[in-house]
Amino acid sequence: MAAGVLYPTMAQVGEWNEQPAEQPRGMFIGTPEIYFAKRIDNSRVAKVADPKRRREMISFGITLSVLFLFVMVYLWQHFSAIEYGYRIEQLTVQRNAITESNRALSLEEASLKDPARIDRLAKQIGMQRPAGGQLQPMDSAIADPSTPVMAQANGIMVISAQP
Repeated sequence: MAAGVLYPTMAQVGEWNEQPAEQPRGMFIGTPEIYFAKRIDNSRVAKVADPKRRREMISFGITLSVLFLFVMVYLWQHFSAIEYGYRIEQLTVQRNAITESNRALSLEEASLKDPARIDRLAKQIGMQRPAGGQLQPMDSAIADPSTPVMAQANGIMVISAQP
């Protein structure tokens, strides 16, 4: 067993009819206290099962688990909504870029199909206007230019090489 005694107070020093010396720094002057260490042997103590407490703890655990599940579902839903928002924004930006690219390509196609430009380039490389009968306009009855058209060959003769 260990025991410890702390330093006496200034009042107790005065009762001893001594002149109290000036207290050095760091020295504790307080009431003396004695502590005794007591060892407790719990080896013979047996735990008694309490069914009511057990039921309470099981219901508390289940309630806590359900609450945790609800919180996790809420957080998953919340973060999914944030992620979907970012994805929607990214796809919107991508759609706008594609629309702008499509518009630029349509303008470029229109400028490349300009008959005046084609005529000017043809004259620069030495081409001449077609003579009468050389030009065969295509049927423009088809409204959509992307639909396939059957090729026609008018005025062409096939000559066989065999006699």
